[in-house]
Amino acid sequence: MVDIASRVYNHKWKIDPIVRSLIDTDFYKLLMCQSIFRNKPETRVKFSLINRSKSIRLAELIDEAELREQLDYARSLKLSRGESTWLRGNTFYGKRQMFRSDFMEWFEGYQLPPYHLEKRDGQYELTFEGKWHEVMLWEIPALAILMELRGRAVLNTMGRFELQVLYARAMTKVWEKIEALRELDHLRIADFGTRRRHSFLWQDWCVQAMLEGLGDISEGGAFTGTSNCLIAMRRDIEAVGTNAHEMPMVYAALTDSDAELAKAPYKVLADWHEEHDGNLRIILPDTYGTKGFLDHAPDWLAGWTGIRIDSGDPATGADIAIDWWKARGEDPRQKLVIFSDGLTVDKIRELHAQFAGRVKVSFGWGTLLTNDFRGLVPHDALAPFSLVCKAVEADERPTVKLSDNPEKAMGPEAEIARYKRVFDVGQQQAMKVMV
Repeated sequence: MVDIASRVYNHKWKIDPIVRSLIDTDFYKLLMCQSIFRNKPETRVKFSLINRSKSIRLAELIDEAELREQLDYARSLKLSRGESTWLRGNTFYGKRQMFRSDFMEWFEGYQLPPYHLEKRDGQYELTFEGKWHEVMLWEIPALAILMELRGRAVLNTMGRFELQVLYARAMTKVWEKIEALRELDHLRIADFGTRRRHSFLWQDWCVQAMLEGLGDISEGGAFTGTSNCLIAMRRDIEAVGTNAHEMPMVYAALTDSDAELAKAPYKVLADWHEEHDGNLRIILPDTYGTKGFLDHAPDWLAGWTGIRIDSGDPATGADIAIDWWKARGEDPRQKLVIFSDGLTVDKIRELHAQFAGRVKVSFGWGTLLTNDFRGLVPHDALAPFSLVCKAVEADERPTVKLSDNPEKAMGPEAEIARYKRVFDVGQQQAMKVMV
């Protein structure tokens, strides 16, 4: 097993680059990239880094030259022969050749495109512009680089023994969480922690701990896999993930009328329906409000496998989904509900107790699995924070996200108001954004 504390103490980034592979990314990004490659190959999109935690002044913590060095290294990466073979030949969600030959031929020659970086008011403005399928793959590496460089800035001030004790405490914290989760019967849980992880080595350690502590789902355990493709390949476990808010945000921005706008989120899923089946048919309904989305959804969507709850009060979102399935003649007990927003052990226990038996319950555990160093250093300097990289423009039109939590809304105010009207979004309850 890697001695993480020693590696951190002796850090030389060329030995330990933050992003070490093009598939050191989330599985859903590759699935979406293939869909976009097929359906929207000429759409141009701008992605931008957004730090929701304004008190974390990244440009004052992270050296610009070091940031550029890491970004430039990521740009040098290409798919290896072994990685290509894994993507082409592995079974994902029970299906071989998930990635089509034309997409793989393109991806095998792909490198991350140029970026634009500048400082403003103590923060970094990091943007990526170009064809959608080319620039979208910057999202996860960019987040991972910024998150880890912030962590390294803190760790660089610590001595060898201090680091050993820090990681021993952090490992104990993770293991105690795993022990608590063992008590839950029929638990299904995956690692969703790539985008805001403490580091690659730490995410890999957490995945191995989950495997040992909870057992692989293929052998009757509770751990269903990881969103990280590189770790999934190296540890020979399932790569998991479906789709994200990015697709309805861009599809919606490309519309020319309110009527087209109202149909845009369903057009995304119609395109997805043509490509995927089974457990890849998971609805993410909260981009423009869960209740309104389901109230106006076409009947064929009720036949999909399940739903992912990613904002707002999770229990409320699940109850809305259950009522919707019942109204459409579906048996909720046969449907999968994936909870994936700001999960703590207590929240996992609560939701599992509340919905087990009513639906098939699953959890995508992100930041508080792979980056929970809260309370372990002075001033909580390693506590996770809310950093995102979002599509902000499509063909020079602004994108909008509403969410079930208004604190996560993004876009020009006038467009947010228009989208709320079109999607019939009523009163929303603001909730603190943890990560």
